[in-house]
Amino acid sequence: MTALANNQTSKRRLLLASDRSDQSNELASILRSVGEVDTVPTSDIPEQPGRDLSGLVVDINLRSPEAVQLVRAKLQADAYREMPRLFVLADALHHGTMQAWALGATDTISRPLQPEAILQRIRAAFPDTAAYDATDRGKTLNRGVEAAHAVLAKMFERMRAGEPLKFEDIVAAESKILKAIKHSSLREWLTTVGCHHVGSYRHCLFVTGFAVAFAQHLGMREDDQRRLTRAALLHDVGKAFVPATLLEKPGKLTDEEMEEVRQHPRRGYEALAAQGGFPPEMLDVVLHHHEFLDGSGYPNGLSSNQISDIVRLTTIVDIYAALVEKRAYRLQFTHAKAFSMMEEMGGKLDQQLLQAFRPVAFGHY
Repeated sequence: MTALANNQTSKRRLLLASDRSDQSNELASILRSVGEVDTVPTSDIPEQPGRDLSGLVVDINLRSPEAVQLVRAKLQADAYREMPRLFVLADALHHGTMQAWALGATDTISRPLQPEAILQRIRAAFPDTAAYDATDRGKTLNRGVEAAHAVLAKMFERMRAGEPLKFEDIVAAESKILKAIKHSSLREWLTTVGCHHVGSYRHCLFVTGFAVAFAQHLGMREDDQRRLTRAALLHDVGKAFVPATLLEKPGKLTDEEMEEVRQHPRRGYEALAAQGGFPPEMLDVVLHHHEFLDGSGYPNGLSSNQISDIVRLTTIVDIYAALVEKRAYRLQFTHAKAFSMMEEMGGKLDQQLLQAFRPVAFGHY
């Protein structure tokens, strides 16, 4: 650690913004082992960061509406968009990570402070990046779509025939998907998918595209982007066990048919749980992506803090994708109309997270 600190001290200059009475002295001491640290109150975060500033660390009380509003206003500026932003959270705060993402965090860490964990996050904010050849973007995009399609083929065709889907199948595809959207654009991903895929395949590919673009917009670190990519790609796995005639029916479903379709989260969960090897958070998304914060969703009628951050995010991109897709029984909605409809859902969705999704929904069309 000492050698790394010596090598990086001259390169890193960090701004620590704190609303704690002790000015986050313990945290500042830890950060000084990897660089120079300037400490200011959260109210004094500058509108324009200095050019030599390497990153921003925000030690904030997320229960304070005033502090939250102040930080949100500062970090929405373009000046901070490319800068790593580490938020330090209270360990007992429910869904603090989600709120921090919505405020502009690119990474989070919780109290009690673990020095090595904090230093690891700081180092991770400055990865070596290889130059990217823009002429390869078309190939990269196609490789990503093909990798995602291969997973869906195993999901919708082989599982239906009784063959298992392995966690390794999803992991093998995720890097190509992330690279495709990062080095092309969400617009190009959706256009390619829309030209060549229909039905449940297209929906899962749309949801994956929106989820990855949202994660990259929020500045999530790469392992979180990978977790969300896997969950989004797999969220509708239970539709492999629903008759295709129902999924593609052009008219309104009967009550019995609707009940059959609504079984897909549980069927997908049970299939993957029986196979084993899938992380709990992926199973959580598969089972609960139709739950609403007001308890009106299915299959378990979960509400409020029972619904995890990754499920909240997946639910938003799932609904948005469904609204902007052309369906057998209706034309697609415009992006503005779809977003407005979701705002009108009020307490069913995490509205703070939905507003954080707005630039993704409107920024690529």
